[in-house]
Amino acid sequence: QVQLVESGGGLVQAGGSLRLSCTASGRTFSREHMGWFRQGPGKEREFLSAITWSGIYTYLEDSIRGRFAISRDNTKNTVYLKIDSLKPDDTAVYYCAAAPPNSPIEQLSGYIYWGQGTQVTVSS
Repeated sequence: QVQLVESGGGLVQAGGSLRLSCTASGRTFSREHMGWFRQGPGKEREFLSAITWSGIYTYLEDSIRGRFAISRDNTKNTVYLKIDSLKPDDTAVYYCAAAPPNSPIEQLSGYIYWGQGTQVTVSS
């Protein structure tokens, strides 16, 4: 079992920045691939970014490239998502998730453990 807790969301103005954090407990965090997803109002949950357990490889959805950045600190059991130049369309609940090795980490189905999410609201 891996327990995930997201934090760092909130209400921000368009153009601002946020850094979301996801702290894990339970199984060995350093062996899990980690991903970030979001679900906007009336929308399906969508993949944003992922990072392998080593932190060497990262994946980023094309539509957010240049504004989002994923990183992890295995000494703190934490994965981060930095978001710059926030837009009202970024308003959503942001989720982190953990996937075992050899999982398809760009797909929602590859993830086994999920956090409860953190709300990000961007005002215009």
